[in-house]
Amino acid sequence: MNIKNILSITSVISIVTLFSCGGDSSEKNATNSANQNPVVISHELSDAQMLNPINYSDAGAGYILSNIFYSLLEIDFNTLELVPVVAESRPEIEITENGGMLITYKIRPEAKWDDGEQITAKDVEFALKVIKNPKVDNLNNKPYYEFIEDMKFYEDDPLKFTFICKDVYILAEVQSGDIDLLPRHIYDPKGLMDEFTIKQLSENNEALVTNPKITEFATDFNSEKYQRDPKFIQGCGPYLLKEWQTGQKITIVKKENWWGDQLKDKGMYFNIAPPEIIYQTINDQTTAKEALIAGKVDVMRGIKSKDFQDLPKSKKFTKNFVTHTPNQMAYTYLGLNVRKPIFSDKRTRQALAHLVDVDKMIDVVVLGYAIRAIGPIDPVKKKQFNSDIKPYEFDIEKAKQLLTEAGWKDTDNDGILDNVINGNKVKFEFNYLYNQGNDLRKAVGLLLQEEARKIGIIINVISQDWSIFLESTKQHDFDMYYGAWISTPIPSDHKQIYHTESYNGGSNYTGFGNDETDALIDAIRLELDEDKRAILNKKFQAILHDECSYIFLYHPKEKIAIHNRFSNAEPSVMRPGYRLSGFSISNTQQPSAVN
Repeated sequence: MNIKNILSITSVISIVTLFSCGGDSSEKNATNSANQNPVVISHELSDAQMLNPINYSDAGAGYILSNIFYSLLEIDFNTLELVPVVAESRPEIEITENGGMLITYKIRPEAKWDDGEQITAKDVEFALKVIKNPKVDNLNNKPYYEFIEDMKFYEDDPLKFTFICKDVYILAEVQSGDIDLLPRHIYDPKGLMDEFTIKQLSENNEALVTNPKITEFATDFNSEKYQRDPKFIQGCGPYLLKEWQTGQKITIVKKENWWGDQLKDKGMYFNIAPPEIIYQTINDQTTAKEALIAGKVDVMRGIKSKDFQDLPKSKKFTKNFVTHTPNQMAYTYLGLNVRKPIFSDKRTRQALAHLVDVDKMIDVVVLGYAIRAIGPIDPVKKKQFNSDIKPYEFDIEKAKQLLTEAGWKDTDNDGILDNVINGNKVKFEFNYLYNQGNDLRKAVGLLLQEEARKIGIIINVISQDWSIFLESTKQHDFDMYYGAWISTPIPSDHKQIYHTESYNGGSNYTGFGNDETDALIDAIRLELDEDKRAILNKKFQAILHDECSYIFLYHPKEKIAIHNRFSNAEPSVMRPGYRLSGFSISNTQQPSAVN
C-alpha cells in the first residue's frame, strides 16, 4: 500500500507547511555546507596517461604526481625561483678543473618515508638509477640526466651527497634537484638495482643492456601496477593515490602525520590544506562547463574562449566562482612529419605555414586570449628570445608560389595538386590529427582545411582518443597534428624535442634536425654564459623557423575558474595556473586527514 494514500488532509497540510517554512533554511544550510567543503574537485579533459613519476609524459599526469612525489628542489609558483623541498637548501656547485661540475646537497632531517624511515642519499641514488636504467621506458627523460656520471657519499653523514658531473650543463641545478624520490622497498623489493653504480649505468654499455637484472627490474617497473595501482604508487609527497576510476576520476588523499606538516614556515610546498583532491574526467568541454556552473566541479582550466566570455552571464556562476587569465608559459603549434615524403621539401612546409591564418585563429577561435608565437622560447625570456624573426604571414599567393617551386601542380585537372616524389605521382592529401573533445583544435583544423581546399590540397581532420593520439605522435604515425608544449622559467634545453637523438623514444615527433642543429643544441646545453647562450639560441630559433617542422601558433592565456570558497587560490604563470594542494577554506576546522 502506498503510504501517501492514507495520509489525512491535516497531515498533508502539516507536511506542506513544514517544507514551506523550512525550505529556505534547508537550502541555505545545504549551500553553507557546500561552501565549507574543503575537498577540491578539479576538472580534467582526459585521464592521466599513467602515474609512474619516471615514465609519464603528459602534463595531466604531472599535475597529479607533483602531489604524490617530492624532489630535492621545486619552483616556487609565486617567485618562479628554485626552492629547497626534500633538500635542506639549494646545492653548493663547483666547476672542476676538467670542465665538469660537483653539485652537493644535504637532505632535510625531517624528510621521512611513510613508514617513518629517514630519506637518505642512497634513496636519491636509487631514483637516479631508475632513470638511467637503459630498459626503463623513459627515453624522453634520460637526456636531462646524461651530465651526471657518478655520485659521492659521505660515511659520516648519510644525508649528504655529491653529484659528479662530466659536463657543465645549463640545467644542472634544476635537473639534479628534479629527481622524484622513490621508496626502494616498494619499487625494487628484490634489490635488483643494488649491484649497479651510477657510473656503470652512465656508461650504458652492451653488457649492461643485456644484464638480466636490468631487464627484470625494468620489466617490472614499466608494468601497469606502477602506473595505476595505489599499493605501488607511493612517494614522499603529502598525498596518496586513493583510487582511479578509469574515464571518471582519480582521487588522492592527504597523508596523516606527513613529515612536511612540521615545516609550514618553510614555504608553499609544506602548506598543504585539502584532505582530498579529486581529478574529475569530463572529456566534453560543454558538459564540463555545465558541471562547473552546477557546482559539481570546483576548478576548471582551458575553458573554451566563448564559454569563458559567457560564464559571467550566469548569476549562479558569478555568485560562486572567480575567473583568472594568467599568461601561460606554453606554446601551441602544428607539427609536420618531415620524414614523410610529402613534407620532405621545406618549401612545402613553408607554404602550409602561409595557409595558417594565426591572427584569425587568435581573434576568432580563442577570442584574443593569446599572443602570436614564433618559436619555442617564451617572450618573457627577453635575452634569449629572437625578436628579429617575423612570423609566417597568411598569404595564399605566397603559398602557391612555394608549392609551384616545390613541384606541386594539378597535372590532371582534377582540382587537387600532385607531385612526383621518389618516382611516384602522389596527390596532395594528408591527415590532421587532434585529441578528441578538444573543440579548439578541431576548429583550427577546419580553418586550415578550408584554406587548403581553395588551392587544391585535401586535409582530413581526424580526432583520436587522448591515449591513441599520444601514441600516434610518439610513433610518428601522423602527417600533421596540433600540439602544445609547456615551458618554465628555467633555461631552455632543446634536446628532448629537437635533437635527432630524441627521434626514437624522445619527443622529437616531427623528425626535425641534422648535424648542424644537433651541434647547436649541444652547445646551448653547455654554455653557462647567458650572453653567449643568447647568440646560440637566436641562431637555433632562426633555423627552426626556416625549416618549419613546427608551424608555431600562439602563446595562450589560461582561462581558469575557481570556486570562491577557497583561499590561497591565486593564479600563476606556472602550469596548470594554480596549486590545488594549497587551497584552503577560511575560518573553518579542517577535517582529519585520511589514511
